Amino acid sequence: MHAKDILIDGFSRIREEVHAAVEGLTPDALNHRPAPDANSVTWLVWHLTRVQDDHVADAFGLDQVWLTEGWEKRFGLGLPPGDHGFGHTSAQVARVRVDDPELLTGYHDAVHAQSLEALRGLTAADLERIVDTRWDPPVTLGVRLVSVLSDDLQHVGQAAYLRGLGQSAVS
Repeated sequence: MHAKDILIDGFSRIREEVHAAVEGLTPDALNHRPAPDANSVTWLVWHLTRVQDDHVADAFGLDQVWLTEGWEKRFGLGLPPGDHGFGHTSAQVARVRVDDPELLTGYHDAVHAQSLEALRGLTAADLERIVDTRWDPPVTLGVRLVSVLSDDLQHVGQAAYLRGLGQSAVS
């Protein structure tokens, strides 16, 4: 198995878990914050998808799906176009609300499709390419992709946990 195949599998698992965490939730369940400063399922899935969109697009020299396919307008969050949630205050987290789980999964699916297309063309040498010199040591494409994969899996796990909290509160 090649490294790109492992990455494709990993990013596909994110997609599967996003769908499992979101599908069938009501607007109240999607946007519920179990504590005043906690994140919601909506914010977590929006954020992990924005991070993937931003970081993968940047690493491969692509445009963000958020902007090119009109997702920013469809979500209508009133946040800056490049916002992906890093450092959000509680008030900013509260602004990230949706009423339809298909909006979240649709955006994620569009980002996933672009990510897979980029990953399919990877060579082993590509993974060594420096994509960010702001760090010491500089970040390679391979490290950036694993970082996004790790961050996204953590956030989708948090979303799944929140989904479970909501279901146990109802039963």
